[in-house]
Amino acid sequence: MNNDNNAVKAAAGGAAGGAAGAVGAVAASGSVVGLSATGITSGLAAIGSVVGGGMAAGLVITAAAPVAAGAAAYGLYRWLKK
Repeated sequence: MNNDNNAVKAAAGGAAGGAAGAVGAVAASGSVVGLSATGITSGLAAIGSVVGGGMAAGLVITAAAPVAAGAAAYGLYRWLKK
């Protein structure tokens, strides 16, 4: 059971790192840099424009990043423990 707890901790750490990276990317990507309403809106729109979308697509990409990072950390931990 202890290995499962460690795997969950690794996944949580990966997700936290992914969330911090996603917030940083949104803050730095827009035409207005920062975490104001304008900065967040322009950052999400800039990220969404990578896939041909707008702010909604940027929100989906930004929300998926921590989930992907957590899954990758969990998978890496499980692979390294075998």
